[in-house]
Amino acid sequence: MTATTTVHLLRHGEVYNPEKVLYGRLPGFRLSEAGRQMAVNAAAHLAGRDVSYLASSPLQRALETAAPLSAEFGLEIAVDERLVEAANAFQGKRVTGQGGVLKRPSSWPRYRNPFRPSWGEPYRQVAQRMYAAALRARDLAEGHEAVCVSHQLPIVCLRRFVEGQRLWHDPRKRQCSLGSVTSLVFRGDDLVEVQYAEPSGTTPNAIADQRPGR
Repeated sequence: MTATTTVHLLRHGEVYNPEKVLYGRLPGFRLSEAGRQMAVNAAAHLAGRDVSYLASSPLQRALETAAPLSAEFGLEIAVDERLVEAANAFQGKRVTGQGGVLKRPSSWPRYRNPFRPSWGEPYRQVAQRMYAAALRARDLAEGHEAVCVSHQLPIVCLRRFVEGQRLWHDPRKRQCSLGSVTSLVFRGDDLVEVQYAEPSGTTPNAIADQRPGR
C-alpha cells in the first residue's frame, strides 16, 4: 500500500520586537511571552499525532517555537538551513511609520520590481529551497508525520508553489498567522491535500507583520 505522510509547516510565534524593526535573519530576536504560549499551543494542537521528525530554521525564534514540540514527541530538533527566513535588504530597519524606509527616496529603487522581489531573495528561490526541505522531511518521516518550523514568507511561497499559484502576491492576504500550521499531505510521492490550522487564532494582518522578514 502507498504510505501517507504529512509534513506540517509551523510558523514561529510572536517575537519580542519593541523597536518594530524588520528583523529578517538577524540574531537575537526571541519569542515574546505571547509567542512562547503560541509554541505551546502548537505542540498541544499536534499532540497525539504520529510525528517522527522535527526540523527547524536556525533562527532563534524558530528554535524556541520548536522546543515544546521536541519535548512533546521526544525528538531532537534537526536544524535545516533551507527553512530560514527570506533574505531582505531592509532587515534591521523600520519599514513603515516614522523613519521607515518606505519614506526615504534612497530606498525606492529597492521597490522597482515587486514581482521578483527586488528588495530581497527571489520568490522562486525561496519556494524551491522550502520544497526541497519539505521533501526531505517527507522522506525521513515516510508513513508518519513531520514538523518543520519556519517563517511566514517561506511557508507562503511553498504553499503557492505546490498549489500552482503565482509566487508574487498581496502580502496583506497571506493565510499564515503567527503559530499557524500549514500541512502538506502526501500519498507516496504525490501531494494530495493542503490543510491549514490556527492553534492560537488569527493574528492581526498589520503591514509590519506581513512584510518579508517576518
